Amino acid sequence: MIVRMWEARAHPAEFPELLDWVYKAVVPAFAVAPGHLSTEVFRSGDERIVVLSRWRDQPAEIAEPPARLVPRPPHSWDFVPVDR
Repeated sequence: MIVRMWEARAHPAEFPELLDWVYKAVVPAFAVAPGHLSTEVFRSGDERIVVLSRWRDQPAEIAEPPARLVPRPPHSWDFVPVDR
């Protein structure tokens, strides 16, 4: 399993629209992507959105959000479980 963490900071006035974009564009695309297991969406108090998606193997890419919603490109990282 691979967990992809995707993080984007919204322009303060654009947070609701960025969150709406995540739920209308990202979450539905993941739901039908091969190998998708689950997706969770989180927010922080400083206008950040984090998407954690779980995959059997190679994660699907997240489309770039509309540039007017974010002051910088989003970041993403992949994680795998640690077996001890």
